[in-house]
Amino acid sequence: MSTEQPVAKPRRLEAKPFLLADKIFFGLANAAAYSAIVIILLVLVFLLGRAWPAFAEQGVLAFVTGAGWDNSTDPILMRIGPMLYGTLLIAALAVAYAVPLAISIAYFIEFLAPKSLSKIATLLIDLLAAIPSVVVGLWGLMVFSPVAAGWAEMLNGGLSWIPIFAHEEGNYLNSPFIAALVLGTMIVPIIASVTREIFSQMDHEVIKASLALGGNAESTFRKVILPTSASGIVGGVLLGLGRAMGETVAIYFVLNLVFDRFNWAQILEPEGGNVASLILSKFGEANAQEVEGLMAAGVVLFVVTLIVNALASFIVAKAQPWRKAQ
Repeated sequence: MSTEQPVAKPRRLEAKPFLLADKIFFGLANAAAYSAIVIILLVLVFLLGRAWPAFAEQGVLAFVTGAGWDNSTDPILMRIGPMLYGTLLIAALAVAYAVPLAISIAYFIEFLAPKSLSKIATLLIDLLAAIPSVVVGLWGLMVFSPVAAGWAEMLNGGLSWIPIFAHEEGNYLNSPFIAALVLGTMIVPIIASVTREIFSQMDHEVIKASLALGGNAESTFRKVILPTSASGIVGGVLLGLGRAMGETVAIYFVLNLVFDRFNWAQILEPEGGNVASLILSKFGEANAQEVEGLMAAGVVLFVVTLIVNALASFIVAKAQPWRKAQ
């Protein structure tokens, strides 16, 4: 006969406001929370209303997956496949570059640096996160691109047998590689700032216990700090990913947009795509029909960003089932 007792599920504590001040605060907090959902829905409805003629004329599947953008034909040819794929490729490269760097910066600030240096580094990271993207784009174009082109040439010289580092054009500028590095530089402060805040909320007694039990700094970081703060770090990564997928000006400055063919994985070639930069590059001289196509591109980017964030949240929830019980 089994003697095991069922484990009681943790109760969720809920308290309703009774005082007038609490009720006002409760109402304002609810209004602020629901207003975010309403604003998102209104933006989506507006974009769909303006974009629907383009979807109906071009066909949704052909518009999203096809290649080519030509306003001299009748009807206008509008396809965003290379731009959409380029957006995902560059964002993925930027996140892969930024996440290890951001976590290292946050770890140094919170656990290694002296207090005075930690305060200065925190201030600098917060300032870097506030730099306008046009400034970063100009820096990327005038200062960073020539340097990164040298790195790209070295990668091609030593690793050209790997397909993603193959190169035939002879021009190492304006490539997805450089765009991803510039974009990664932009999102490092965002991810580092969130991660540092998560690290600062950790119970240091847990870290001391790990060290007292024989763990070293590396094992404590890998087995205690990272698992405990993983969901917060992922939240910062999602913020950075959202910024990376929606970035416009900086990418426009450092990437050669090619509308009629896909650059699947040759990141050193001077051709790529980005939906937000497509909208920026075409909007100024677009006619009414083309504006509808650009609105449709905005809808696709909007939906894809939501899907990517939802998938990331789902993966985090699956990877950390214990958090469901909290």
